[in-house]
Parts: sequence; C-alpha cells; structure tokens
Amino acid sequence: MIELRYPHDWDVTPADAKAIQEKLRGRVDVRDRLAKVRRVAGVDVGFKDHGKLTHAAVAVLEFPSLEMHTSTIATVPTGFPYIPGLLSFREIPAIIAALEDLEGLPDLILCDGQGYAHPRRFGLACHLGVITDIPTIGVAKTRLVGTYDRVPQSRGGWTPLKDGDEVIGAVLRTRRGVKPVYVSVGHRLSLDTAIDLVMGCVTRYRLPETTRAAHRLASG
Repeated sequence: MIELRYPHDWDVTPADAKAIQEKLRGRVDVRDRLAKVRRVAGVDVGFKDHGKLTHAAVAVLEFPSLEMHTSTIATVPTGFPYIPGLLSFREIPAIIAALEDLEGLPDLILCDGQGYAHPRRFGLACHLGVITDIPTIGVAKTRLVGTYDRVPQSRGGWTPLKDGDEVIGAVLRTRRGVKPVYVSVGHRLSLDTAIDLVMGCVTRYRLPETTRAAHRLASG
C-alpha cells in the first residue's frame, strides 16, 4: 500500500484553506518535468448520503492504447463544505485514499476540474500535483475564471484562456461539433504538453477516456 504525505491538515476553515492555496501555489511547476507516460489516471469524485460521504475513483489506463489497467475506489467522510474555488479541500482526501490503494502510482493524472485556471492559480489539479509530486492536468467541463476568443471548430483546435493579459489555460475543442473543455496545467508540465496529452486521451467523445472511466466508477 502506498503512503502519500501532504504538507497541511484538511480540517481547516475556508480562510485557512485560501491561505494554504496562496502558500502552495508557488510550488506549481509549469515546466515539462515528466518521464515517458505509460500509465495515465483519471480521477473523479461523487457524494453519497446527502453529501456526508465523499466517493472517489481512480481509473488507470495504459497509454497510448487507453486500455484499462486498474482502478480503485475510496469512500471517506466529507470534511469540508461546498465552496467554489475550494473544492480541492472537499475532494482530495478521498482521492488520496483511492491513490494509496494502487499498487503503483501513475505517470500522469487528469483531473475532472481546474488546475492553474483558478482565481488563486491553485485549483484541484495543482493542489493534487503539488502534494503528490505527480504530473497533473486540469480538464474542466465549465469555466471558473478567464475570457477567450472563438474556439476553432476543428478537432484539436484551441484558443488561450486569459485572465487579463495572463494565459491561464486553453479552451480546447476535443471533437468537432461539441462544446470545448477547459484545459490548464496542474503540475510538472507546460500548457502545450498538457493539450497534447489530453488529445492523446480523447477518442470519439468530448471528454478524455480517463475522465469517462473514473466517472463511471465514481457514479456506481
């Protein structure tokens, strides 16, 4: 069993949580510091018993074949309220528990949520990446912050997501004729590499196969 250590408590106030984000965001590495990707994981979280239990799933796929390698599920008591911008404090404890049940850690994690495209530049993908030191990417279905121009209609077309003059992510068309997704760096890779890897995990659907597999598990 894997034991992951993290640099702070989870039983904190919302003010403390924001302070932790401000402190840890300086550790986010937006350079390409990842080895060859052979196994890529998707993580997704659901809630049970009227939100009292957090149910996290990790699906590990072979890359680039995207064949299922292994999966884990963990359920823990929910310890933090639903507050936009602070979802990592609500969801990561269960994700950590699921990761610890794996026989070995993946080379890359795609998160169903934001990374750098966050008001404090420290969304769930950044938070998970920093505390595990695993390369991570945020792939969100909706925008949390930022503006963008028209997205090309072609598969793989994208436009920068900006907050003022700063590029905080990419609005990516994974399939022609469907809504784009919002891709941002989590940790240990650049935005261009993140876009390439997300597209490498997409088949004929809008969302990466990692996200789809983890969602099926988390919803079960």
